[in-house]
Amino acid sequence: MPTGDDASTLIDAFLDGLWLEQGASDNTLAAYRRDLAAWGKRLEGEGERLLAPGPRTLSAWIDERRGAGYQLRSNARLLSSLRRFYRWALAEGMIAADPLAEVRLPRVRPALPNTLEEAEVERLLEAPDLATDLGVRDRAMLEVLYGAGLRVSELVGLTTDALNLRQGVVRVRGKGDKDRLVPLGEEAVAWLERYLRTARGALMIDVTRPALFPGRGDRAMTRQTFWHRIKVHALTAGIDRPLSPHTLRHAFATHLLNHGANLRVVQLLLGHSDLSTTQIYTHVAQVRLEALHADHHPRG
Repeated sequence: MPTGDDASTLIDAFLDGLWLEQGASDNTLAAYRRDLAAWGKRLEGEGERLLAPGPRTLSAWIDERRGAGYQLRSNARLLSSLRRFYRWALAEGMIAADPLAEVRLPRVRPALPNTLEEAEVERLLEAPDLATDLGVRDRAMLEVLYGAGLRVSELVGLTTDALNLRQGVVRVRGKGDKDRLVPLGEEAVAWLERYLRTARGALMIDVTRPALFPGRGDRAMTRQTFWHRIKVHALTAGIDRPLSPHTLRHAFATHLLNHGANLRVVQLLLGHSDLSTTQIYTHVAQVRLEALHADHHPRG
């Protein structure tokens, strides 16, 4: 445990603990490091120490950030990072009291994820040209992405030994290198069987390479390449609304909830460590239910 107040040493110790205890991803750790380094630099400019910030320094800094155009969500994330750091320092006995205990986080309405209606998903799934090996590959990828609710990074990282088509499951390595088993569904299994039987061998130089969905040189396809393929197929399907790489993942979760799935089951399928992350989809489902009520109820 660090005994001094060197900012970089303290930040390193905090991030090491976060990684060891919770398996935080590289992106999460990098975000914490940016926030804490910026805070430490601000304190240094004020002649203050990371473990003993002045009572008005944070509020002045937040006010300046607002004036510089930082959004409420950005400031809320920053405050969340600082609060977590000081709670860790308190638990480690480095400070006697949390200097942010009285600071209130700004209330931020959850941003509703961009998703697709079920009919739009069907059109997207049917967009690839099945007369080509690339089209069969893309159809299989889209079916797995939607049928299992995967992140794009999880999809392109799949290997052939992660599949158990007889049981209809796939082993997925998610954030923090945590594995989970996810059911695929009959459609995804059927399209994977067709892809493995007819297209994968034609697309590869060496079929013994592990990548389930190969890109160039039989290596795993990149996220950027597959995202480009999604946008191409969206145009074919006549979907002109803005999409994100997580659009089908969002649709997977929203459609499950719309059809009565339990929130904790959806949490497990998505690989969320915190139920609050999954709860955003209840807002999406509620919006959908309200729209259906307004459209179809005689007193809507």
